[in-house]
Amino acid sequence: MMNLGELPGPAIGPLGDGALGAIGNTPLVRLRNYFRHARASVHAKLELFNATGGSKSRAAASMLQAAIQEGDVTPGETTIIESTSGNTGVALASVCKYYQLPLVCVVDAHTTIQHRKLIKAFGGRVEVISTPDPATGELLPARLRRVQELLAVTRPSFCPDQYSNVHNARAHHATCREIFEQLGRPPDYIFCATSTCGTIRGCGDYVRELNAPTSMIAVDAVGSRIFGQRPQRRRIPGLGSAIRPPLVDGASVARVVHVGEPQAIRGSRRLLESEAILAGGSSGAVMAALASCHDILRSQASVVVVLADSGERYLDTIFNDTWVDEHIEVEELAAPHIARA
Repeated sequence: MMNLGELPGPAIGPLGDGALGAIGNTPLVRLRNYFRHARASVHAKLELFNATGGSKSRAAASMLQAAIQEGDVTPGETTIIESTSGNTGVALASVCKYYQLPLVCVVDAHTTIQHRKLIKAFGGRVEVISTPDPATGELLPARLRRVQELLAVTRPSFCPDQYSNVHNARAHHATCREIFEQLGRPPDYIFCATSTCGTIRGCGDYVRELNAPTSMIAVDAVGSRIFGQRPQRRRIPGLGSAIRPPLVDGASVARVVHVGEPQAIRGSRRLLESEAILAGGSSGAVMAALASCHDILRSQASVVVVLADSGERYLDTIFNDTWVDEHIEVEELAAPHIARA
């Protein structure tokens, strides 16, 4: 067996004091009920136990601490400006509060009210983009353009740029290291939802550095541009992207599974019913993706699913029957599409 005491990378431990000290060391739990008849052994990495309820806590702390160390950000002075669908904004708001950094989050109409309120509770300012980019019809390019406009008129200011910042990905070296240590060995598969692609890039880089026998499975939204799908409207934040994030380039991906929003919602609800885990829509997509990989479930593989965030912020959306009936075409069900990367 591999000597886990010789794993490369930083030791598992808190990233700082205060709220920063509550980032990392999230639980890894066995899922026995959701895949009751599977031969595979399935564990879930519960990133909802991070300081601000999701994996973005790792990335936010990593990006801002690196910017402070490199002299790009001065605590108490520099305004942080970022485009976010919600969770990164909440995580940045917490880290910014700790370092006394002003924050402006540029969101869009799909960002939940709970996310917006949380950002404001930490002292951040929220700008909502409601008019799509005329060239693409997407909201994300419009958000990114507004970030550049704000940077141009705000001094001093800094954009972490979560879509291309290497410190976003590097934060998840620790995620993968924790999985290996908690499991006692490298798993055969790790399933990660993709949006900025920080998690799958960081975990994949760690697997490659260790030369571990672990295959990275990317879970993307139907209609996301990350892996070249034809774009279409998406309403669940934190899953998929209207651009191809630079962090995906060079990512070690063995398989891509595209999941529709109805399947993601059902995955989140079934996870709650079967395992009493209240997780968000991207986590539901990960569960639906694994459920579609019959070859993996029928084998004696060791599988880890990364559950990115808590479902508490989605009680008015994916866990609300009225919202689902109004916004999701639940009748247009199709099995998740699986492709080799």
